[in-house]
Amino acid sequence: MRILIAEDETHLAEALSQILKKQHYSVDVVHDGRSAYDYALSGIYDLLLLDIMMPEMDGMTVLRKLRGEGMPTPVILLTAKGEITDKVTGLDHGADDYIAKPFSTEELLARIRAALRRKGEVIPEDGISFGDIELSTAQLKVTVKGKELKLNLKECELLELLATRKQAVTSKEQIIEKLWGFDSEVEYNNVEVYISFLRKKLTFLHSEVKINTIRGVGYVLEVAK
Repeated sequence: MRILIAEDETHLAEALSQILKKQHYSVDVVHDGRSAYDYALSGIYDLLLLDIMMPEMDGMTVLRKLRGEGMPTPVILLTAKGEITDKVTGLDHGADDYIAKPFSTEELLARIRAALRRKGEVIPEDGISFGDIELSTAQLKVTVKGKELKLNLKECELLELLATRKQAVTSKEQIIEKLWGFDSEVEYNNVEVYISFLRKKLTFLHSEVKINTIRGVGYVLEVAK
C-alpha cells in the first residue's frame, strides 16, 4: 500500500513517514498543498494524509479539487483544529476521516486500516494468501506448504502488489509507480530483475503460483492448473 503524506511541519512529516514505513507501507512526503494535489492526481496512492493548514493550497482546497476530479482515494485530514465545525466541513468536502493533533500512533494506524477497508482493499494484519503461497509482509517471507524463504523489501512489495491485484495484469509503469514513486528514475530493467528474483524463489519452493508475462502489457500472478 502506498500513502502520500502532505504535512508542512517537516519534523512531524518525517516522523509519520518512519512510522508508516515500519508498518511496511510505501510512503511519499510533500510539504505544500500544490505538490499534494499534483502527486495525488497521479492515482498511485491508496490513501492520502492531508494536513489542513498548508502553504500554497490548504488541505480543504486540495480535497475539494480532488473530489471534483472524481478522485476516490481515501483521505484522512490531519489538523490542530478540533472544533466540530471543522470536522463537519472536512467530511462534507469528501474526507473519509479526521484526526486532530496530537494523536497516538496506534489511533492513526487504526484509522488508516479502517479507511483502507472501507475502500474495499484487503488489509490483513500481517500478510496475504494467494494459491499455495503465504506472504508475511511483517517478516518479509514467503511460505509454501511449510517451507519458507526470506524476501528483501522490494521483492515483498512486488509480490504483495501482484497478489492483491487478484489476477489483473500489472504493467511495469504501475509497478514502478507503486514501489518507487511516479517521479522515480527507476527503469524497466529494475522491474525485470525483481520479477526474475521472485520467479526463482517461487520455483525453489515448488509453488503452483506463477508470474506470467503478458507481452507488451505486463505481469499477472496465476495459479498453474
